[in-house]
Amino acid sequence: MGRPARSRSPATEPPPAVTGLRSSKISFRSRKIVKTASAKPLATTALALAPQAPPPPVLPALSSPGELAAALRHLQAADPLLTAVIANTEAPTFTATPSLPAFHSLARSILYQQLATSAADAIYARFLALLPSASAAAAAVAADAVTPAAVLALAAADLRTIGVSGRKASYLHDLAARFAAGELSDSAVAAMDEAALLAELTKVRGVGEWTVHMFMIFSLHRPDILPCGDLGVRKGVQELYKLKSLPNPEEMAALCERWRPYRSVGAWYMWRLMESKGAASKKKNKGNASS
Repeated sequence: MGRPARSRSPATEPPPAVTGLRSSKISFRSRKIVKTASAKPLATTALALAPQAPPPPVLPALSSPGELAAALRHLQAADPLLTAVIANTEAPTFTATPSLPAFHSLARSILYQQLATSAADAIYARFLALLPSASAAAAAVAADAVTPAAVLALAAADLRTIGVSGRKASYLHDLAARFAAGELSDSAVAAMDEAALLAELTKVRGVGEWTVHMFMIFSLHRPDILPCGDLGVRKGVQELYKLKSLPNPEEMAALCERWRPYRSVGAWYMWRLMESKGAASKKKNKGNASS
């Protein structure tokens, strides 16, 4: 198909010849072109001008003076069903300061993943003995023996000799490399809020949401962590509220909202609730077997 013929505009087309008449001048009214200012995107401008909200403050640790007592008072007032569990359970204890630096605690968490406590304890002791200038006995008080440099100096083959899988060895080395490079540090981790901690620590190979939640509760003593994915906590909530099925994360968040800002302590009592239920069941079965 050929290109369509370009039409000529009246302004350039010559006027037709007229015989016997005086040619007349054809006038054209000029058009004034008004340029309109392009409208600025108001929403984008408003967002750019609006001050950025500061990150939420880090709440006092449960190991801070009076904080645990305040948590227990709040939970007893907020949840009558939880009050009975608190009354029948020994109160939790948190050390005055975190017992281990952040790097050491995270490395220990990786070693303990998916292992029975006794097996993990043995591997952890052998891991400490591998480190220079540290023994299993000394490292209990010299927590600074577990450093990124010391872990990076251990080859995967060295770690395999003490029962650490090749995969876990890669997790430890990735954690150590990130601390050594300055991506993470003990002081930065302590200053991060919960959302930032979850975002940054889950970048480490082998560290998932559950590991971060446990780290925040038991190492940093953060008061308002709800480990929605933990099976023990989910079973505890099911037992406490007599639910027909295990609650999903959304249901967990809704049911446990009343515990805020001390959901870590509420979760701790869910573990104890399931432990006491398991102990009562074993005792009953033992009694039935002996009768």
